[in-house]
Amino acid sequence: MATSRKKTFDSINPVSGEVLASFPVDSKDTVSLVVETAHEALYQWQHLGFKGRKKVLLDWSKYLTSHVDEIAELISDETGKPISDAKLEAALAINHIGWAARNAEYVMSPEHRSPGAIMANMSARVEHSPVGVVGVIGPWNYPIFTPLGSITYALAAGNAVVFKPSELTPAVGVWLADSFAQVAPSEDIFQVITGFGDTGRYLCESEINKLAFTGSTKTAKLVAATCAANMIPVVLECGGKDPVIIAEDANINAAVENTLWSAMSNAGQTCIGAERVYVDEKIADRFIELFVAEAEKITAGAPGAGNYGPATMPEQLDVIAAHIADALKRGGKALLGGKKSVQPPYVQPVVLVDVPEDAIAMTEETFGPVIIINRFHSIDHAIRLANASKYGLGASVWSKRQGKKIASQLHCGMVAINSTISFAAIPSVPFGGVKDSGSGRIHGPEGILEFTYPRTVVRARFQLPLAITSFNRSYFSDKLIMRAIKILKGRLS
Repeated sequence: MATSRKKTFDSINPVSGEVLASFPVDSKDTVSLVVETAHEALYQWQHLGFKGRKKVLLDWSKYLTSHVDEIAELISDETGKPISDAKLEAALAINHIGWAARNAEYVMSPEHRSPGAIMANMSARVEHSPVGVVGVIGPWNYPIFTPLGSITYALAAGNAVVFKPSELTPAVGVWLADSFAQVAPSEDIFQVITGFGDTGRYLCESEINKLAFTGSTKTAKLVAATCAANMIPVVLECGGKDPVIIAEDANINAAVENTLWSAMSNAGQTCIGAERVYVDEKIADRFIELFVAEAEKITAGAPGAGNYGPATMPEQLDVIAAHIADALKRGGKALLGGKKSVQPPYVQPVVLVDVPEDAIAMTEETFGPVIIINRFHSIDHAIRLANASKYGLGASVWSKRQGKKIASQLHCGMVAINSTISFAAIPSVPFGGVKDSGSGRIHGPEGILEFTYPRTVVRARFQLPLAITSFNRSYFSDKLIMRAIKILKGRLS
């Protein structure tokens, strides 16, 4: 009797081309079954209460900490990034687990609200309840840090989670679920499904209660549309074209060092990494000179050899090459690297200047180790240039005296002043963007509440002598209400 074999796909090391492991391409039926078992595990997870869930999550963070070398090696194998970068990513993720575990109860505690003058006999409060089963679709560039920004906060809020990692980093996703199962009362509380785009679509079409997605804006729109058919709310963390503003009074050396790292680390495959730099024309020559000198010391290579690794997704090389070519064709100048910097699977550092603002390298996400430096003549000019983008994820500002003033005028979800992408490492603040960079937030109190729904509970403390919510309401009652409105001038609350 013939037996049907389940389809599989391979996880491949982007540096060596070595097949690391094979994973199933999960079908619609499989995804539906996983989501069903997650719903069944909900009661057990929620019955633990905040203290019980806190213990499990803190035990998980301890497990990850004691196995950080193991997970870092796996991250490096699947993405090609240096081991040190993989360890840093894991460390930041572990930090978020601890914060969410310790703060969920406080963040979700009921809030008492004023009932107002007319409803003074009422007690009003708002409760926060977990939504149920949360689907998470994660990226490949930060395969542990980014998805745990949703997974951890959803779990801390009392939800079960079904996670679909990128097809480029499935081993990291499976390892995460297996590690959670070591400390959790049930492995069904946090489960992983693997596969390609269709598997992700099946998750969107399943009986989940909310979906958190990280990826390109183009894919996010498809995900949102699919979820909308079943009224499934979404959190979308998409791409960015993050600007850096270097004011005249900036610490130039610090700005150079941090901006270079922001642009080139992880092979430029960072949604909140620097892609556009706007520097005051009064200090531009000095900044550019220092920047190029430092960038010349950076090389791409295999873990242990290069400062950063390969393009994890091979197709991205074509995008990077097209952006460089268009920028040069439009009049931009390459001060370091150029078209020949694309050397599959690597891209050596590229520094461009004087690129027109409407070139695709300025308007679309490059997602590679390419930085463009342009000049501005005033702070207002710099702010206009920074905001003239369809994206609005993160930004950096370098100024000794004007940082807060500039930051408050930028159309984005996060700003780092005299630092770079530091907001991602602080668990207590929300992470997310506006415009084509997405909607909703992870991290911080907002990240916990994102995976809850508010429930209003109003209780009558005593009955009023006047019948208001009744067919027996009298003319006198109506007259009294209208008089109160006039006296209070609409300020009934």
